[in-house]
This record gives sequence, structure tokens and C-alpha cells, in this order.
Amino acid sequence: MTRLHFASALLPSGWANDVQVVITAGAIAEVTPGVAPAAGDERHGVALPGLASLHSHAFQRGMAGLAELRGDSTDTFWTWRETMYRFALAMTPDDVTAVATLLYVEMLEQGFTRVGEFHYLHHDRDGSHYADIGEMAARIAQAAEASSIALTLLPSFYAHGSFGGAAPHDGQRRFICSVDQFAELMSASRKAIASLSGANLGIAPHSLRAVTPDELAAIIPLADGGPVHIHAAEQVKEVEDCLTWSGRRPVQWLLEHVPLDRRWCLIHATHTTDEEVAAFAKTGAVAGLCPITEASLGDGIFPAREFLAAEGGFGIGTDSNVLVGAADELRQLEYGQRLKHRQRNVLSGGAGRSTGRTLFDHALAGAARALAQPTVGLMPGARADIVTLDISHPSLAGRSRDAVIDGWIFAAGSGVIDCVWAGGEKVVEGGRHRLRQAARERFNASVRRLVA
Repeated sequence: MTRLHFASALLPSGWANDVQVVITAGAIAEVTPGVAPAAGDERHGVALPGLASLHSHAFQRGMAGLAELRGDSTDTFWTWRETMYRFALAMTPDDVTAVATLLYVEMLEQGFTRVGEFHYLHHDRDGSHYADIGEMAARIAQAAEASSIALTLLPSFYAHGSFGGAAPHDGQRRFICSVDQFAELMSASRKAIASLSGANLGIAPHSLRAVTPDELAAIIPLADGGPVHIHAAEQVKEVEDCLTWSGRRPVQWLLEHVPLDRRWCLIHATHTTDEEVAAFAKTGAVAGLCPITEASLGDGIFPAREFLAAEGGFGIGTDSNVLVGAADELRQLEYGQRLKHRQRNVLSGGAGRSTGRTLFDHALAGAARALAQPTVGLMPGARADIVTLDISHPSLAGRSRDAVIDGWIFAAGSGVIDCVWAGGEKVVEGGRHRLRQAARERFNASVRRLVA
């Protein structure tokens, strides 16, 4: 049993002072506000529930910053993708373990306590299957276990190079599965995470570019009631190609052909019409927004103001992991809206409301829904995923309650997160994950070889 005492903590009911939290077997057993610290309580200042990165491609952390040299032609998502293919084709299972482990360490240091790993790097470098088709899924599970981050594994079904069942690109050979092979992969993935505390399994049809309607219908039951994630309408070219193929835009096609509900998460959904936004919000499906990656790749800006006005729910993801930080994603989300609408505090939700708090609450609730976590937050029965902030940081000086969150997201930069508990285990102290140095050394060794 662990007893923690916080001078201030954000509970589901709102902020409370002098909060004692009792942790048993990795879960929160008791939350008692308004009590003085008892002997044996570990004392801290401000506590928040940990957030989730609901969309990550872990292997791409290894190539962060390597696609910033402009070529002869216009540089777009599609040219970036060629760099990604080359990097993916070079990685060994050991490289994937090393890169994912450091990524998950960095996530925990930055306030993420769960990751939704949209995992599509399945096979050997020549496209052949490993003896265990779940080899790469097992490597992701190893990284999650080593770092102690909670894992929602989302094996991705990827069969085609474009709409209408087009043959896959050679650079995609490590991603490709038939429906029968993917069923084997799902079974192997379930086995890979079986021993992980707090882990669960969903499914990720990669996109309408990569999956035919018949394949989509065939693989959804493999989720066995778990979450379903799909990339949708990330790029204008994707929308145009979908119109050519089906006469429908990607989100429009999904709304008309699949039973979108609270199990579903549409990743990006950047290029959506007003009608699509309203209909999407009504389904209860979550918008999986990755503002830093969307900016990095020149995707565009999701209509978040309109989506929230329609009572849609969103979570945030780190996607390509070019920069890892919960505050960074939330700040970029709001700043994108400010640039688009030429206003301030666009997503605050109304006069007198804290933008940081509104963003935080949406990100917590949206990711919980998208990753099938029925109980999250500082409450009994929830996994003990807790983040404390360093109240001596200059950007938090003199602040309390929602102003602390605003200071963290919009002013602090780095160095705000003090301690992090993941499943009741303190894995970050003084802003440093206990595995940081070893994880960096292993990552650096892999990436130096890959870059060379």
C-alpha cells in the first residue's frame, strides 16, 4: 500500500485541497480530500491524472528530424512518407525495442501514462513473416513493460497501396497482411500483452487507402469489442482520391458504411465539411488529433471549434513522435485554432473558462473513450496514473487550480513535471525516468547504425 498527500489535486468533481490518495495493487483505493497529511504520507504539491497519447507510431521516434531537408520537388506528406519507408525497412526487432522503450520513457516524463500504439511494422525487412508473426508486437509490449507505461495495442491491418485495392508500394512490404494472416497477428498480439498490467487490445484498419470495404467488414469482428482506430481525411489528396474511388469523402464514406460509435476513433479527420463534423460528433466516435505531427507534415488544421460546438469528443496523440509532450500537443491544438480564426482562447468553451483546463479535460475523457478505459482520473477503482507538477517552476509561481494548468501548457516549456506514478509505481522522480540513461544509450546505438 502507498499513501500520497497532495496540497491540491484535480479530482473528477474538480479541484480539491489536502487530498490523500491510497494506492493498492496498482489502483487507487481511496481518495480523501480535506485531510491533513498523516505520518508516512508522501507529500507533493499539485497532482493531475495522467493523460494518454491515443495515437503513436513508435518506430518513427527514431527518424525524428531526419526529414527536414527539402528535395527538388514540393515537399509534402507524400515525400515525407518515402523517408519513413526507407527508415522502417532498415529496422530490426532490437531496434524497435530500443526506439519504443526510449519513446515510452519520454512519454512518461512528459505526462503521458498510457499509449495507444497504432502498430503496423509487422514483418521482416524483406516482407516475410517472422517465425512468430507477433514478433514486433511482442517488442512493443517489452518496451511498455520496461518503461511501465500502460499499453493499448492497436495492430494495424494494411493490405493495399491506395483506394480500390491497388497493389501495395514496395516500401510497405513490412506492413502487409491478408485477412487470414491478420487474424493470426491479432491472436499473437493478444498473447504478447497478456502479462502486462493495464494493457488491452484493439484494432486499426490503417485507412480507406489500405483496406477494401470487404476487408474492413471482415476484420472488425477481430477487435472482439475493443476499440477501432482508422486514419481518415488527413490529406487533401486522400480526400480527392477517395472521391474518385467512391464518390464520397473519407469521413462521409465511413459515416455511411460503418457503424461508427463510441468504440471508434477517427485519426486526424483534418479535412471535413460542416455536415461531416456535425454527423461525426453525433456518433460518439472520438477525433484523434495529433497537432504537432499534423503541423510537421503540413496536413492542415482540424475544425476543432466547430467539432466541440457540436459536442464532439477528442483526444490527443503524438503520432510520428517528432516531439513528445502532452502540453506541447494541447498548446499546438489551441494555437492552430488561433491562427485559423485570428482569435484567442478559441477552445476555452466560454467566457471566464480556462483554455488549458478545457483542453485537459477533453483530452483525458476522449482518450479514455478511444482506448476503452472506463475508469480514469484520481478516483477509486482507476489505475493509479498520477502526475505531479513542480510548483517551484517560474511559470507556476503564484498560481493555483486552473491557472496551474494554463501555466504548464502555455508558458512553461520543459521542467514542470516532477513525479509520475504509472500503475501505482513511481517511475519518474525529479522529472527523470529511472530508465532514462539506459534507454538513451540503447536508442542512440540503434539510431547511429540506422542513420549511417
